[in-house]
Amino acid sequence: MATGVFDLLHPGHVYFLTEARKLGDELVVVVARDSTARKFKHEPITPEATRVRMVASLKPVDRALLGHEGNIYEILPEVRPDVIVLGFDQAHDETRIVEEARRRGIETKVVRLPKFEGDLDGTRKIVRRVEKWLEKHGPPAARGAAPRAARRVARRRRSG
Repeated sequence: MATGVFDLLHPGHVYFLTEARKLGDELVVVVARDSTARKFKHEPITPEATRVRMVASLKPVDRALLGHEGNIYEILPEVRPDVIVLGFDQAHDETRIVEEARRRGIETKVVRLPKFEGDLDGTRKIVRRVEKWLEKHGPPAARGAAPRAARRVARRRRSG
């Protein structure tokens, strides 16, 4: 089992899920609810329903589901994972996870993956890159994209 927000999918997520899949027969991914993302990380850019659909479509993932509101450990009896995989930067305490699983009658192992080194390996890095790009190039409408699109529509109307 792997968990996360998966707000803007990036190479770090692909690495995390690919490596997690290697540690078991099946990879179940629990996608954080919007409320959980707000509580532990940031305001999500992508809504939870979209995030879970996107994660479910990834090759290493056998099943993706939304986590429970409130207590993040309530999902454990539903999934009953043999292995719980954490990313290098996830703020979860491995010992607490094992204790919470045992409290629910589940024997599990927790594995923390090493850091993935990449250019765009985090949501905040992607956001910063887009901000810099917009500072340099301006929004698409400012560069003439909207007027060009309007001219194409007008030509189609005249020729149609």
